[in-house]
Amino acid sequence: MSALFGRSEPVVFAGAESRDPFAYRFYDPDRVVLGKRLEDLLRPAVCYWHSFGYDGLDPFGGRTMSLPWAGGTIADFRRKADAVFEFLRLLGVPWFTFHDRDIAPEGASLAEYERNVREMAGYLGEGMARTGKRVLWGTANLFYDRRFMAGAATNPDPDVFAYGATQVKTAIEVTHQLGGENYVVWGGREGYETLLNTDLGRELDQLGRFIALLVEHKHRIGFKGTILIEPKPQEPTKHQYDFDVATVYGFLCRYGLQDEVKVNIEAAHAVLAGHSFEHEIAMATALGVFGSIDINRNDDQSGWDTDQFPTNPAQLVMPFYELLRGGGFTTGGLNFDARIRRQSIDPRDVLLGHIGGLDGCAKAAIAAAAMIEDGALQRFVDERYAGWDSAEARAMLSGKESLEAIAARLGRKPVEPQPRSGQQEYLENLLLRYQ
Repeated sequence: MSALFGRSEPVVFAGAESRDPFAYRFYDPDRVVLGKRLEDLLRPAVCYWHSFGYDGLDPFGGRTMSLPWAGGTIADFRRKADAVFEFLRLLGVPWFTFHDRDIAPEGASLAEYERNVREMAGYLGEGMARTGKRVLWGTANLFYDRRFMAGAATNPDPDVFAYGATQVKTAIEVTHQLGGENYVVWGGREGYETLLNTDLGRELDQLGRFIALLVEHKHRIGFKGTILIEPKPQEPTKHQYDFDVATVYGFLCRYGLQDEVKVNIEAAHAVLAGHSFEHEIAMATALGVFGSIDINRNDDQSGWDTDQFPTNPAQLVMPFYELLRGGGFTTGGLNFDARIRRQSIDPRDVLLGHIGGLDGCAKAAIAAAAMIEDGALQRFVDERYAGWDSAEARAMLSGKESLEAIAARLGRKPVEPQPRSGQQEYLENLLLRYQ
């Protein structure tokens, strides 16, 4: 199995001057950053689907890769699981993530699907006990099969709703069985292609009840992990109901779920929503719903989700600054939801992609930590808002003053407020010190 990825020795930290492509240059898991080991700060995870399921297929062409575990039998999925644990050993990463359909064959019926998933969960549990690897999160694939072409929770057919609910029940129970830290709801096709055939209000209510059912079952089975929704604005559907962090938060508040559910933010999805990655992290932190991250990047010349490895630290410094400034991860982590390119057909390319991604994230996190420790950016922001520290200013936001009272405030001591520069150029130059 070790020959599959082109080496048998684990990847180790060798320092920034190393020229070994199979060595970490910046990711030293034992380096202490902001009082934590870097591994504990980043909590990196390898995803099952892109790393062990992507075969080069794209919308315009067929498969380019031959996966040794390709096939639909339990034996094939056991070979895939063995490859996952070997890959985690080589990479030195403690966590992995999965969809139900990643770990087991679907089978000819829903009952067979459940048997297969639970059997493979037992096999994964044995591998985890043997290797010490852990599940960051699990989820259910409610988007691939044609039955979900109009969504799962938002489907006009109640039988499809029930089918999806059965998959979710199985997937969260298996995640719980394996000691998973989180369970993710990825909408996939929970949206619409045209309003000509869509009842928006009905579909939103269905989705709200679906998430509530998941939360209720979480408590029923004693799952202590975090339920996460992953925002995504489009692709594959024209419009998805979990458009961005702010939209998800509004949805959670409408259905009384804001204290039960947090968000799993993906870098590429943030860009598709017209935001920056750091904006979505900062928004989730401000709203109290930050949970976890799917780390990847888009091609700057492409308008769709290309899921490339995050190898540009300059793009990541501000996202990591917002992440670490907000307190970092609790149950969440960095899930490498990234895949190799269609022309990268050697299994070792998957290993190289993760090495570069971990190095990129480590370099950015170290730079972001230096920004936090230096405090120059935070001091500027604190000074910019310092006027709100006075008792009189705070009173305007306390709820105890009326609009009339606030309007009379300046009449008592005439003031003509003068705008002050936001100094964006200075701050952008300041950011360069740490990159």
